[in-house]
Amino acid sequence: MRIEELKRKEVINSCSCKILGCARDIEFDLCTGCIEAIIVPGPGKWCGLVCSDYEYVIPFQCIVQIGPDIILVNVNESEVKRKVSI
Repeated sequence: MRIEELKRKEVINSCSCKILGCARDIEFDLCTGCIEAIIVPGPGKWCGLVCSDYEYVIPFQCIVQIGPDIILVNVNESEVKRKVSI
C-alpha cells in the first residue's frame, strides 16, 4: 500500500466508535524503516475549517485492521493526542 492510499482512509476508534479523521502522515524509524505511528489531524477549531490545536499520533501496534475504506484502531484518545506546534 502506498502512503497516498493510506491518506484516503478514515480512521475509526473501535473503543468509542468515533471517526477520528483521515490519516495525514506517518512517523517512521530512520534506522529500520519501519512505520511507528500514523498521524491524524484533530477537528478544525471553527466550523471545521481552521486548523486544529492537536493531532492524534496513533502507534502502529494500535491498528487493528486496515480495510479498503477505513483504518480501525483501538486507542485511548487522550493518550494519543499531541499538541500541534506551529
